[in-house]
Amino acid sequence: MIVFTGYLIAIVLILFPLYYYYAKCYALEKFYHQFPSPPKTPFFGNALDLKTTKDLFQSFHRYVKAYGTMVHLKIGPFDHMLLCSNPKFLEFLLTSNTLLKKSPNLRYLVPWIGTGVATAYGPKWKLHRKLVTPAFHYSVLSQFVNTFESSGNILVEKISKLCDGQKVDNFDLYPHITRCTFDIICETAMGTKSNVQTNETSVYFESIKEMCRIFMSRTMAVFQRYDFIFRFSKDFHLQKKALDIIHNYSNEVIATKRKELDENVKQKESVDDLGRKEKMVFLDMILNKAIDGHIFSQEAIRGEVDTFMFAGHDTTATAISFILLCIANHNEVQDKIIEEQERLFGCEKNPKVTFAHLQEMQFLENVIKEGLRLYTPVPLYGRQIDKNVEFEGMLIPKGVNVVIFNHGVHMNPEFYPNPEKFDPNRFESMEDKHPFAFIPFSAGPRVCIGKRCPRKYKNTIK
Repeated sequence: MIVFTGYLIAIVLILFPLYYYYAKCYALEKFYHQFPSPPKTPFFGNALDLKTTKDLFQSFHRYVKAYGTMVHLKIGPFDHMLLCSNPKFLEFLLTSNTLLKKSPNLRYLVPWIGTGVATAYGPKWKLHRKLVTPAFHYSVLSQFVNTFESSGNILVEKISKLCDGQKVDNFDLYPHITRCTFDIICETAMGTKSNVQTNETSVYFESIKEMCRIFMSRTMAVFQRYDFIFRFSKDFHLQKKALDIIHNYSNEVIATKRKELDENVKQKESVDDLGRKEKMVFLDMILNKAIDGHIFSQEAIRGEVDTFMFAGHDTTATAISFILLCIANHNEVQDKIIEEQERLFGCEKNPKVTFAHLQEMQFLENVIKEGLRLYTPVPLYGRQIDKNVEFEGMLIPKGVNVVIFNHGVHMNPEFYPNPEKFDPNRFESMEDKHPFAFIPFSAGPRVCIGKRCPRKYKNTIK
């Protein structure tokens, strides 16, 4: 009898987890199969349609046109996702104060930026968000207009020399703009001058580029998603080398800043040689928070600085490049921008741009918005539903992966007639559109924390 009881307990202990796993998978499968889905290949699902970034982007747009704004996709034998470009559902999801867990793919960034404002969720994310948010207030950003302007001037001068006043049919601006935005981010985040626009060899800059490449590669490659496989790849060793360089640089800057802060902690502010109050950069503010009693470890501080560097320079450079392309292709838009600038600055050749001037550049702001709509720098991102919720009578089980396809929303003719056309006048009024029909920086509690910053230095660089 004792032996039988033992066997029975063993069987229950084995079967119960299997039953739980089956019930969970069944609930997820049942939910996903409510939605239309493109044809799938055995074992691979829809993965073969998504082999490159270009394939993925084109396929997602094709799926939305063919199957609607809520589409079920399967990646490999196990992974499911809901491709969503439905503003109503996105409003429900993005404005939620509890559904804050981002895509599992962001774990690929953890070795680089740790678990902070970009990758954490729950109480830890709320603490980091609360500490970091003040660094992006308008009053803080206004201090850096001169930084935006001076870096922009270097960019213009460099491009002028490369073109040498001659007509050029094809010219790739992106590498030059990337270096410009990197200089800006370095100075505003850490208070250091990277000077990568004038110094072509920067191991720090190249290491960050390498980490961005590896992140995108892991996101796209089916098998490199698994850590135990990734450890045997060439990229794993390249990542280790790049991280050593990035983390050492960040640690050195933090140590220097911490020393400066310790020297100035009694007077509560630092001044330059002329007695003027110095600008407070992002790192200064985080270190000040740590001094005020908040618990921010060395790794956490470095993680937030590295997050700023990762999120700030590349996406902004992409956006600026495409916006400039749009402007270059539309002479009437160029004329209106010049007219607006002349109204603000008259005939001044090198006017001193202030934050107040940026606020008055309404047409240029509309140009930027239309560029962000057409060429959204982050055209999709993910959320993972981490508890059972209900939306319009539909139960959404815990574990559902949602791909937020914001570019799909931006190209929806229901909201933007003739969506392929570049037309800044669309943004003269948005009253007739759904509030979530334009979300280039996401929305809600996890909206891009730095969305004000890139918008302002896009105005300045132009």
